[in-house]
Amino acid sequence: MKRFWLFMPLVVAVVLGAVLFAGIGKDPTKLDSALVGKPVPAFNLKDLNNPENSLNESLFQGEVTLLNVWGTWCPSCRDEHADLMWLAREKKVAIIGLNYKDSRDDALVWLDRLGDPYRKVIYDPKGTLGFDMGVYGAPETFVIDASGVVRYRHVGVVNGEVWEQILLPVINDAREKG
Repeated sequence: MKRFWLFMPLVVAVVLGAVLFAGIGKDPTKLDSALVGKPVPAFNLKDLNNPENSLNESLFQGEVTLLNVWGTWCPSCRDEHADLMWLAREKKVAIIGLNYKDSRDDALVWLDRLGDPYRKVIYDPKGTLGFDMGVYGAPETFVIDASGVVRYRHVGVVNGEVWEQILLPVINDAREKG
């Protein structure tokens, strides 16, 4: 029995090493999503700007759209905000916001100060839609085709490089497939 305990640190070290080695070289922005290829989950949540209005998955019908998950508590969301403004204004990209686990008042002040790149903002204070979408945190951005099907999930900040190298090709492909 004493021998078993002598080898226990070695066993733990080997197992831990195998787990860590498996993660080396993997891109943390490429988290698989079970939703890719499936429709946006059904939801019924309030419009951040007009709480008397409810929003649902029909928001994603008719054109390729980005769904951007953000919160005022998220420093990286602030980092990407100017790029989202640029995409909405200059590139005419349809962006729907998902205000995730946030305060309505804080979110409204944020958009008033920094600008509002979103066509609509889904208010998700409890994270229910975020949970159904498999969101780990913010920011995350999904490409959703004109039929409401999730085509891609990007974890992390959207900037010019991410736009050109990742999102634009996915959007163009989704537009071609109609």
